[in-house]
Amino acid sequence: MSSAAAPAQDPVAEAAGSGADGEHRGPGRPRTAGHDERILDAAIELVDRGEPVTVSAVVARSGVSRAALYRRWPSMTDLLAAALDRGRAPITIDTSGDVREAIESLIFGDPRTLRGASYSERRFRTRMTLVMENPDLQQAYWRSHVQRRRAGILEALREAVRRGDLREDLDLDACIDLLNGVFYYQLVVRGARLDDPATRARCREAVDVAWRGMAQ
Repeated sequence: MSSAAAPAQDPVAEAAGSGADGEHRGPGRPRTAGHDERILDAAIELVDRGEPVTVSAVVARSGVSRAALYRRWPSMTDLLAAALDRGRAPITIDTSGDVREAIESLIFGDPRTLRGASYSERRFRTRMTLVMENPDLQQAYWRSHVQRRRAGILEALREAVRRGDLREDLDLDACIDLLNGVFYYQLVVRGARLDDPATRARCREAVDVAWRGMAQ
């Protein structure tokens, strides 16, 4: 994936014209239903095709005006961050039973369940490439999407602490980084596939080591 797919730095002012794109913004005018979806679908289609994600390209593919686009996302960085999350599933963990078993069932289960059925590994790797090439995009994606999805595992870890399964002095945010890092290292550094049995065995051992340290 080349850096050509990164968002172009189109100034927001381009959207503030006199209505040449056919859509004027009136006071209190509600958003048109379906625009958000068409814009996001257009942006992720461009990403998946390896094409530059620019205002002009998104407008042309979605059929939505520049003014409508900028009413929803103040910058192309914000739009691309939202598009890269398209198709990802929210994370929920059932803590009615053993918390560790519930977390491991999630992270070692079907990858499509964790990331979303329509969110392929190819898109995941594309996302990694784009955010590493664009620090602004990386921060926007973290603020608007990653932090939100961490809420489920954060609450599960809090429940484990309440039950006495984990230490009370833990920095739970750091614990989530630790558990996630096990898998990111396999993908980013080793270049391994998470469905490879050897990779899964390494991850299981690493998670076991991490959990034992968190529980001492």
